[in-house]
Amino acid sequence: MSEGLDKSYMLKLAVIGTAAGVFSGLLGVGGGTVIVPLLVLWLGYGEREATGTSLSAIAVIAAMATILQGAYGNVDLAKGLLVGLPAVVGVLIGAWLQQRVPTEVIGLLFAVVLVAAAVDLVLT
Repeated sequence: MSEGLDKSYMLKLAVIGTAAGVFSGLLGVGGGTVIVPLLVLWLGYGEREATGTSLSAIAVIAAMATILQGAYGNVDLAKGLLVGLPAVVGVLIGAWLQQRVPTEVIGLLFAVVLVAAAVDLVLT
């Protein structure tokens, strides 16, 4: 795949990753809310490929952010596990659903979640 070796393509991936890292470190978001839309809109990925690619990047981002936030004393490991472990069940259900729902519906659901989150942030 020559596209993967193209310098402008690699630069775009680096910009997407940097933006996701900045938002993740600053606001605790960035993975899905930054990477997925940019991969779809800027690089033409399909929703499923963008989601999978984003998830692999999020693992790296989350690990680094956790280490850094832990160094600042901002990590409550017990509460993180209390939220994170049940989320594994949600991941299994979500991944199963994603393979069965049309990509148009996935895109619409993602947009609805982002708009709802934005409205909530503005109103609170």
